[in-house]
Amino acid sequence: MLKGVDNRLNADVLHALRAMGHGDAVVIADRNFPGDSIARTTVRGALLRMENLTMAEAVEAVLSVLPLDTFVADFAVRMEVIDAPHELPPVQAEAQAAIDAAEGRPRPMIGVERFAFYDLARTAYAVIQTGESRFYGNVILRKGVIPPDA
Repeated sequence: MLKGVDNRLNADVLHALRAMGHGDAVVIADRNFPGDSIARTTVRGALLRMENLTMAEAVEAVLSVLPLDTFVADFAVRMEVIDAPHELPPVQAEAQAAIDAAEGRPRPMIGVERFAFYDLARTAYAVIQTGESRFYGNVILRKGVIPPDA
């Protein structure tokens, strides 16, 4: 156990988040996501797991240590619902609330079509698969920077 670190973050996830640089992306996915096959194409090359958490809980834990990119529009991407691309299902609304809380202001995720989301996920640094059972519990977060102390 480490002081000041969210205990939902395991050693493998912490290692990956720390190793990521500005602009690198991490996928946080539900249990139906093709995590293992997509993770093999990422920089990390192996699937990370947070199976005891919902997707929103994992997003909240990750954002406790990961700054979001402030220079790009795709700092947070969600998988669009098929035939309802503008719908924000509850699982994604919970993740959006975690993002807004971490940022201290509303910062809406952008939606990406399912297969385009898979393509984007293949270019990520890492994939974290959660125990989320609800459909469309998939987001991609892009790492930002921590500014120097003033």
